[in-house]
Amino acid sequence: MTDDRGFRQLLGRLSAKASSDYYNPYTTFDWPPALPGDEYWFSPELLSVHGTEYADELSDEQLCALSRWESVNFYSLNVHGIRELLIEVMRRVHTPGFEVPSEFFHHFVGEENEHMWFFATFCLKYGGRIYPDKKLRLPSAGQDPALENFLVFARILVFEQIVDHYNVRLAADTRLHPTVRQLNRIHHQDESRHIAFGVRLVRLLWERLTEAGLGEDVRRTTGRYLSEYLRATMASFYSPAAYRDAGLAAGFDLRKRLLDHPARQAAHAQVLHKTTDFLNRIGVPVTV
Repeated sequence: MTDDRGFRQLLGRLSAKASSDYYNPYTTFDWPPALPGDEYWFSPELLSVHGTEYADELSDEQLCALSRWESVNFYSLNVHGIRELLIEVMRRVHTPGFEVPSEFFHHFVGEENEHMWFFATFCLKYGGRIYPDKKLRLPSAGQDPALENFLVFARILVFEQIVDHYNVRLAADTRLHPTVRQLNRIHHQDESRHIAFGVRLVRLLWERLTEAGLGEDVRRTTGRYLSEYLRATMASFYSPAAYRDAGLAAGFDLRKRLLDHPARQAAHAQVLHKTTDFLNRIGVPVTV
């Protein structure tokens, strides 16, 4: 990456923007004592039951309850996802091969740590809990350090693009409480820089792999691995614990039926289309 002038220029712009946009999250949010229990905390169109006959069977009161607990699940997923990406980035900051992006890594780590704090604060203050991390753990796709670096930052990019899809929708939804909209708006502001960085870095890391003679078998294996990661990430939005807390019966069975539902599979494709289009365009064969 040391010879990529365009990458250096992008990092300079993103670092400058991170400095100029800096805010203190510990004083930015005016956390109300409680959020209204009779209002949506999560856009109805983003609920895991949306577009299915199961949504039609629920009353407005039940949908509001589900929106409360699916919002807590969403922010819990962010807490766990951010912890994972922070660990992986910190392993690479100021190490051979990552000299160029290390300065931006400091902005990235600082911002993500603050994101984890305000998502955790929301969960604990308004839900009384952070849901445990139940996402499927995928085995390592290989021992090649260059491939492992690519997979780490590809997973980070996938996670950030999925979350940002929700952030944009939630920030713009006037049915939601101002605190919910502010939380998502601020996160999107920071994530837009992180995604711009991730897109360029993932492309560069993949180009380095292909230039080194990446075999077709490894390319297909990498595509299958990331395809499974995409599916596992979307599946984490279907939380039996959230269904239980919302008062819905047979949460595990409901989760399975929803994951198999054509309307939900179509919704996943909509959420993931930017990510899948990008990965397929650079030559990583992914499907959902």
